[in-house]
Amino acid sequence: MSCFGVKDEKDEKVTKIKGKVALMKRNRLDFNDFGASMLDRAHELFGCKVSLQLISSVVGDPENEMRGKVGKEAYLENWSCRISPITAETVEFDVTFEWDESLGNPGAFFIKNHHHGEFFLRTLILEDVPGFGPAHFVCNSWVYPTKYYKYTRIFFVNQSYLTSSTPEPLRKYREDELENLRGDGTGELQTWDRVYDYATYNDLGLNRPVLGGSKEYPYPRRGRTGRKPNPKDSSHETRLCILNIDIYCPRDEKFSRLKFSDFLAVSIKSLGQVLLPEIKGVCSKTCNEFDSFEDVLQIYNGWEKQRIDPNSLKSSGGFELLKEFFRSDGELPLKYPKAQVIQHDEFAWRSDEEFAREMLSGINPVAISVLKEFPPTSKLDPAVYGDHTSSITKEHIEPNMNGLTVTEALEQKKLFILDHNDETIPYLKRINETTTTKCYATRTILLLLEDGTLKPLAIELSLVHPDGEIHGAVNKVVTPTEAGVEGSIWQLAKAFVAVNDSSCHQLLSHWLMTHASIEPFIIATNRQLSALHPIYKLLQPHFRDTMNINGIARELLISEGGYVERIVFPAKYSMEFSSLAYKSWVFTDNALPEELIKRGIAIRDPSKPHGVRLLIEDYPYAVDGLEIWSAIDDWVREYCSIYYPTDESVHSDTELQSWWEELRTEGHGDLKDETWWPKMQTIGELTQSCSTIIWIASAYHAAMNFGQYPYAGYHPNRPTMSRRLLPEPGTPEYEELEKTPDAVYLKTIGSQFLSLLGISLVEILSRHSADEIYLGQRECPDYWTKDAAALEAFKKFGQKLIEVEDKITKMNNDEKLKNRTGPVKVPYTLLCPYNLPSFPMGLTGRGIPNSVSI
Repeated sequence: MSCFGVKDEKDEKVTKIKGKVALMKRNRLDFNDFGASMLDRAHELFGCKVSLQLISSVVGDPENEMRGKVGKEAYLENWSCRISPITAETVEFDVTFEWDESLGNPGAFFIKNHHHGEFFLRTLILEDVPGFGPAHFVCNSWVYPTKYYKYTRIFFVNQSYLTSSTPEPLRKYREDELENLRGDGTGELQTWDRVYDYATYNDLGLNRPVLGGSKEYPYPRRGRTGRKPNPKDSSHETRLCILNIDIYCPRDEKFSRLKFSDFLAVSIKSLGQVLLPEIKGVCSKTCNEFDSFEDVLQIYNGWEKQRIDPNSLKSSGGFELLKEFFRSDGELPLKYPKAQVIQHDEFAWRSDEEFAREMLSGINPVAISVLKEFPPTSKLDPAVYGDHTSSITKEHIEPNMNGLTVTEALEQKKLFILDHNDETIPYLKRINETTTTKCYATRTILLLLEDGTLKPLAIELSLVHPDGEIHGAVNKVVTPTEAGVEGSIWQLAKAFVAVNDSSCHQLLSHWLMTHASIEPFIIATNRQLSALHPIYKLLQPHFRDTMNINGIARELLISEGGYVERIVFPAKYSMEFSSLAYKSWVFTDNALPEELIKRGIAIRDPSKPHGVRLLIEDYPYAVDGLEIWSAIDDWVREYCSIYYPTDESVHSDTELQSWWEELRTEGHGDLKDETWWPKMQTIGELTQSCSTIIWIASAYHAAMNFGQYPYAGYHPNRPTMSRRLLPEPGTPEYEELEKTPDAVYLKTIGSQFLSLLGISLVEILSRHSADEIYLGQRECPDYWTKDAAALEAFKKFGQKLIEVEDKITKMNNDEKLKNRTGPVKVPYTLLCPYNLPSFPMGLTGRGIPNSVSI
C-alpha cells in the first residue's frame, strides 16, 4: 500500500492512509439473529455506511478539553458486495483515511455503525502511517448500531501505557471509556450494553438465601443484570423463564457463535443420551435402577465398535446443528462415550490403590493433606457442634502399617488424611432429615509407602448425634477388608468418601474456587483498568467466556431445582454449603506453592527449582502444577518488569490502585477487612497477585474441570449422592448386602436417572470448544501489543510450556512413577498445556484453556 500527500487550502499536508478492517457480520444461523428483520438484510444491500475516524495521540483539541483531535470520517469500502455468509466468518474491508500529518500518530479511532444489525470488529490495521509505519488496533468487540449508544465507540492502538504515561490527548478518552464501562448502576441492562457492575447472588430462587452481602452467607459478587426485584420478595431478583439462557452479561463476554453452537449441540446430544437407558429401565427388574455393573456398562456399549463417518453428513447442506449432534468425533447418538477410567479395565477403579491414587491425580487432588496429629481433630466450634475428635485409634490402623507405629509415621510425615468432616457436619443433619440424601461426613487416613503410592488405612463415617449437634458425632470406623460382607462394607465406605469428595469438588474446588471467585476480578478489571493498561492486556485473555458460563450456571445449574442440586449430596443446601467454605477463602493461598504448604504437602526449600519440596514426590497434580506455575510466574515477572521498574511505579499507578481497592472492597467485599489481602504497593505483590489470577483461571480450573468425564463419566467411581446408610447386622438390608453386594452398592449411590443426568452434565463440562485458546496462545499473537520486549517474553512463555508438555509425557511413560497412571492406566494429562485430540471435540482430559471458559 502506498500513501501520498496533497496540500489543502491551509497549507496542511494531508495524507491518505490505507487500512484493512477485519470484522464478522451476523449470520443467519445465529440464534440471537432470529429476530432480525428483513430490513437489516436490505440495508446491507444498499450499503449503508460504517464510518471510522482516526484520533491523534499527539495534538489535543482545545475546544474539547484537549482530547486528541479527530480526523475526517472514512467509510468501509464495498460493504454491499459482501452479504453476511451462512456461517460465521471474518471478512476484510478496505478503508482510506485522509489524515493531517501535523496530528502525528493516531492513538485511537471512533467507529459508527449505521446499520440495523451489529457486527464483530476484530482489527483495524493501518499499513503505513507517515513517520511511524504500521499501526495495529486489536478490537475484538461487538459494535451495535449507533442508536443503542449514548457515546461513540472508541478503540485504542495496541501500545500499552501506565496511567501516568498516557499521552495527554488520549487521557480523557481513556477516562471516558472506563466511565462508559462502569455505567450508572441503574436500570435493567440490555444485550447491547457494555456495563460491568456488581450484584449479590440473589437470583438463585425465592427459596434459596441471598449469597453475598451478609456475615451469614458471604460470597463473591457476580455481574449485575439489573432485572427487577421479584414481586414476592424484593430481596431477590426476578428470574428468566424456564430454559432461557440469554442472561445478561456484557456482549463481549458472551460465547462466540462457534462455541455457542458447540455448547448447544453437545448439550442436546449429551442430555439426549439419558433417554435410551431410561426407556430400557422401565422394563428392568427394578424401575429406574441399575441392577448390576453390567447394566451400567451397557450405556457405553458399542461406542468403540460403531462409529459414524462424519463425512457422510457433508451433503446435508446447511444443517449445521444436525452435524453437530452427530459430532465430528464419530460418537453415536444416545450412547455415552466410554469413560477413560474403565477403558483399560472395567473394575480396576475398585482397587484400594486406585481409590488412593485419585486423591493425587484424579479430579479433586487438592483436598488431601498431611496428618499432623493423631487422632485427627476438628476446628468446628465445640460450643455449637460438640466434640468432633476422630474415633480412629492406633489399634485400627497400626496392624496395616507395615511395622510402623503411628508416632513414627507422624514424625516421618508418612500419614495423610482426606478430611471432609468440618465441611459437612454443619449441614449434615439438615441434609439427612429434609432431603432424599442419606450420607456421612468422612475422614480417610492413608499411609505413604516406599514405592510412592498411598495405602488406605481406615475410613471414619460420622453422623450427627441423635440428641443434637451439641453432643458431637456418632462415628463408625471401617478398615480395609477384601472378602465377604466386610469387604462389601469397605467398598461402600469408599463410596461414601467419594460422595463427600465429589460433591466438595464440584461445589468448592471447582465452582467456588474458580468460577465464582474469578468473576469479581473480571468485573473490576474492566471497570478500572483501561484497555491501554499493561495489566489489562496481561489479564484480559484469562477472562474469556467466564461471565457467560457463570450466568448459564446461575440459571440452569446452581439455582433452586437446578441440575447441580439434583445430583450432589447437599441437594437444596448446595450453594449455602459453598458459602460456608468461602468464609475461609484466602486469595494469597491460591498461589500453588502456598496452597501446597498450607496443606502440609510441601515445605519451603530454596534449593528446589520451585522453592518447595514435596512430601509425596510422585504427586502428579503438584509436580506438573509447579512446572506450570513457575512458567506463569516467570512470564508475569518478566512482563511486569517492562512497565514497573520500581515499587514506587506500582504504588503511584492510580488505575492499578483503584482496581485493587475495588476488587477487595466490592468484588470480594464480604472479606474486605481480612488482613491477608496484598497491599499492592510493591512489584512482588503485583506479580504474585497476577500470577495467582492467571493460575486460578487457567491451569487450576483445567485440573478441576477436564478430568470430570474421564473419571466421573463412570458414576460408580465418583458418585455424588447416596440414598441410604450402611446396613446394620440383623436387618434385611444387611442380608441383601450379603447376597447381592453389587446391587446394594448401586442402590446406595443414586437412581439411574440422576446418575445419567450427572454423567451428561460432566460430559458437557469436560469438552473443549473448537475455538478454544490455550495457555501460551493469543488471538493476535503477533500484535496484541506493540512492545517488542513483551512479545518476546510471551514467546518464551509458550516455548516453556511446550517443554513442560514434553516433560509430562516422559513422566507418564516412566513405570517407576506409579501414581501417574495407576491400575486404571489413565495417564495424568490434565495439566498438559495443549489439547491434542484425535477428534477436534474429543474428551481428551488434557489442554489448559486461558480462562474458565466452560
